Amino acid sequence: MSTPLDDEPSGSFPLDDDALLDDDAALDSVYEAESVIRSVTVPESADGLRIDVFLTQLLDGFSRQQLKDSVQAGGAEVNGRVVRPSHKVRTGQAIRFQMPTALSDETIGENIALDVLYEDDGMVVVNKPAGMVVHPARGNWTGTLTSALAYRFQSLSDIGGPTRPGIVHRLDRDTSGVIVVAKTNAFHLNLAQQWHDRQVEKEYLAITAGVLDRDRDMITAPIGKHPFQREKMAIRDRHESSRPATTFYEVLGRYGRFSLVKAMPQTGRTHQIRVHMEHIGCPILCDRLYAGHSEITRSQLLGGRAAPGEPAVLTRHALHASRLVLRHPKTSQMIEFTAPLAPDLEKVVAILQAGG
Repeated sequence: MSTPLDDEPSGSFPLDDDALLDDDAALDSVYEAESVIRSVTVPESADGLRIDVFLTQLLDGFSRQQLKDSVQAGGAEVNGRVVRPSHKVRTGQAIRFQMPTALSDETIGENIALDVLYEDDGMVVVNKPAGMVVHPARGNWTGTLTSALAYRFQSLSDIGGPTRPGIVHRLDRDTSGVIVVAKTNAFHLNLAQQWHDRQVEKEYLAITAGVLDRDRDMITAPIGKHPFQREKMAIRDRHESSRPATTFYEVLGRYGRFSLVKAMPQTGRTHQIRVHMEHIGCPILCDRLYAGHSEITRSQLLGGRAAPGEPAVLTRHALHASRLVLRHPKTSQMIEFTAPLAPDLEKVVAILQAGG
């Protein structure tokens, strides 16, 4: 569901250019696709950034190390000159860079049903189901959101490379809810800038294993790579991988040993809400990585033990991207997208409410 909001005072985003949005010739002058080669003009907001940092902010799905290695290997030119990763870019410079070759295979379209919440000429908003991986990766080459998008839509942004057409931001495999996809490169850059500048209002619903003692609070704790487990993140202060992270939460309901929480991340770190909720002693229900369990039965929700052969009512972490508010890249109007709570989480909440 999408809802236009009252417009805020007029203003411009660094990467928002009406001519760029409306003129195909102007668009072609900024971007060109040659296999895995991409070109971009440095916006004012990126002035002074290291080129590897700029490319990391520009491209969703690639680590800074991947892009740094690509630049180090001669994979980036600024105004026609090959540069090192430490090179600082300046507004208006023309950058040509090579995408990491490991991600150069084309996305294969698959006829997978999509719950489309909104669509126009520049973007599409989808209610992603739990269990769907956003883009292909090791062990998940089919059944992805990008495969479904490639089948349904003839044209998607190619800024993120051929395996990530249109992908501006991501949701974890088991997180359901609102995700925005760019159809054009102009929309992609504008949306990416809004995410980078923290201008997008994000709201999640979560069920926690544990009862929060405050009705609302702000969690501020840096997140970095876990010291021992590669797939996890952790609270890590003053570590080279650490980045500031802030999440505001509000308790919507308490049910025995569980809570229903609205979480609004102010930053966008990997696994941010999951790590922050574990940090305060109330991990997301059924979060295999951070709660130590991956499923739960009705009996367990109500405080008992699972009966022999009792089926689980939830088999994925209880996190749902329920709402996004952003500025439309072409009209500059604030617009809201919402997705109803996923059926499996709705069932869990109903059980808790009835039993409480």
